[in-house]
Amino acid sequence: MSALELAEHRARAALGVPEQRSLGVVRAEDAAEFARAAGESAPHLVDPGHPGFRVHPLYAVSLLRGAPGAEPAEFRPDGMYRDEVPGADGLDVRLMAGGQDVRLRAEVRPGDRIRMRRALTGVERKGDGAGFLLLTVEKTYAAHRDALGEAVEIVDVVDVTERFIVR
Repeated sequence: MSALELAEHRARAALGVPEQRSLGVVRAEDAAEFARAAGESAPHLVDPGHPGFRVHPLYAVSLLRGAPGAEPAEFRPDGMYRDEVPGADGLDVRLMAGGQDVRLRAEVRPGDRIRMRRALTGVERKGDGAGFLLLTVEKTYAAHRDALGEAVEIVDVVDVTERFIVR
């Protein structure tokens, strides 16, 4: 079985299987750093001390791991996370981004604890010959907030559909 066939077999076995990951607590300083790196200059996005400070709308989508980040063993030789593309871990396949749709649902706030839920929702064989795989992953980022110091309020803040190309 080729690496691509094995990736397809693994991906089909993972279809619809939900996964969750904690991405840590949103720190205003980190969100401001993200906004600056994204080219923003508006004080309400880049200055945590600004009275109208807001977390950049795409900050949550940029989170792939919680602090302090990943260990070296969590990376593929190409620099991607080993578990980022379902079915591809440990295989000699090339991975490429195949598009991303982002739907903002609610504001992310400093102090939110972000959890990401995801599931592989599509596996398609494309192209001629050996071709390639087009994998679709649905993600929801949720903010877990303390509500008045008691119960936790959970707010879905971003939905993302990602596509990955596996060759």
